[in-house]
Amino acid sequence: MHRRYRKLALFAFSLFAVSALCPAAARSASWYVSASGNDSNPGTKEKPFLTLQHAADLVKPGDTVDVRGGKYCERLAIATSGSAAQGYITFRSQPGETAVLDGSCLTPEIGDSPMVALRNVSYVKIEHLEIGNYRTADPTRVPAGIRVYGHGSHIEIRDNNVHNIEQTYPGREGPGRGANGFGIAVYGTDAMTPISDLIVDGNEVHNLQTGSSESLVLNGNVKNFRVTRNRVHNNNNIGIDIIGFEHTAKDPSVDRARDGLVAENHVYDITSRGNPAYGNDANSDGIYVDGGTRVVIERNIVDNVDFGIELASEHFHRDTSHIIARNNLIYSCHTAGISIGGYDEKRGSTHDTVIVNNTLYKNDAWHTGTGEIQMQFYLRNNIFKNNIVYIGDSNRVMRSRSGRMDPNTPTATFDRNVYYSPAGANAVQWSLDGKDYSSFQEYVKATGEDRDSKFADPKFVDPVAHNFHLQKNSPALGSGVNLGKDIVGSEDLDGNPRCKNGKIDVGCYETR
Repeated sequence: MHRRYRKLALFAFSLFAVSALCPAAARSASWYVSASGNDSNPGTKEKPFLTLQHAADLVKPGDTVDVRGGKYCERLAIATSGSAAQGYITFRSQPGETAVLDGSCLTPEIGDSPMVALRNVSYVKIEHLEIGNYRTADPTRVPAGIRVYGHGSHIEIRDNNVHNIEQTYPGREGPGRGANGFGIAVYGTDAMTPISDLIVDGNEVHNLQTGSSESLVLNGNVKNFRVTRNRVHNNNNIGIDIIGFEHTAKDPSVDRARDGLVAENHVYDITSRGNPAYGNDANSDGIYVDGGTRVVIERNIVDNVDFGIELASEHFHRDTSHIIARNNLIYSCHTAGISIGGYDEKRGSTHDTVIVNNTLYKNDAWHTGTGEIQMQFYLRNNIFKNNIVYIGDSNRVMRSRSGRMDPNTPTATFDRNVYYSPAGANAVQWSLDGKDYSSFQEYVKATGEDRDSKFADPKFVDPVAHNFHLQKNSPALGSGVNLGKDIVGSEDLDGNPRCKNGKIDVGCYETR
């Protein structure tokens, strides 16, 4: 756009003075892409480009690329940043239409090969795109739907549909022996500068075959993030993973995702059983923190996955720490509803986590012996309070695989929980610090834990219909301990105020 100016000195001076007082608005442009366009076009709505990549090569801060509905046989690499002053660069489906980046016509490249790549960029948004059908059986190729890597800030990945990213290499059975693929992956590889102020919100990530990797993952030097309102389902490995200590960033002090929120996600129908990397093992988590720190996991629904929520570290002498898992609903998981600690004696530790006001219902559905709550190796100072634990026919409340690291430091502290099994308190097994107990009373007397907890029917409204709200005569009403808003949160799973008159209900719902 060109401006016309009068050639008068006084006018020029006045214009300068006004500009100094009122800076010009940030420039922005709208570009358009259509499957029937042409890259020699000017990229207007009437004469759009043909490819997203051509638009990506031209965009500047503040620009929006509207992609018309249709299929696009291409990968997209974004290397230009927006800015705080001039605004985000946005790639999106044109409102009311769906642009599909269809990988069925492409062969993934050797190495990391995402359909959409953001490397070392800031102030970029990816919105309302469908990305899928990207497949390989070659272990040297790593397909992904969306991959963010390097460094950057203020990146938003919103309301995209990522599906059928498939790494089908048969491999060898065993963790880490398969090949890799991802739905959405964020890798902070720069040890000097993190990926920060990241939002991954409202996406559907489904029908993936990821081999040894994850559906939605944050790994390495990533901080200040929000992973919210996503639906992650029908995949053959971990749903949402917050990772540290995999040498993603070379400095171990920053090589861990941290200071983030995982909230209001629904993760379901995930198992590694049948995944070539795992054979018959059911090892996939709904939500997993593996080496992360200072993360809040709240108001999520996790069901029909292998492990519900796991807080652990796979790396020796490294830890998962300072995690709060609150106000989550976890039901019908194939193994434990909640698992903490390294899975063998060559792994890392879990400490100073708080598991509060969650509802667990009939987990360990595949009778693996893990129970509703699994405690593994290298645990200290963890808290388990205000939770409802409804035991299924596996008849095991807890599984504990090791004793205390320090005789003066508890592995975990339990209290103000409501436990129940239709089979009765003497028909289920309890476990703590490597020892099993045959009844609730024996467990409490021997350990001193759960002294103010109850073994009673929590009286859900209709658990068969997955309605886990509490009836008016539930023993969970008002029987929790108020640990403060910073711990229990301000809202229950429905978004209702968590506390009323200083009292708090047990479980993920607060009865109004």
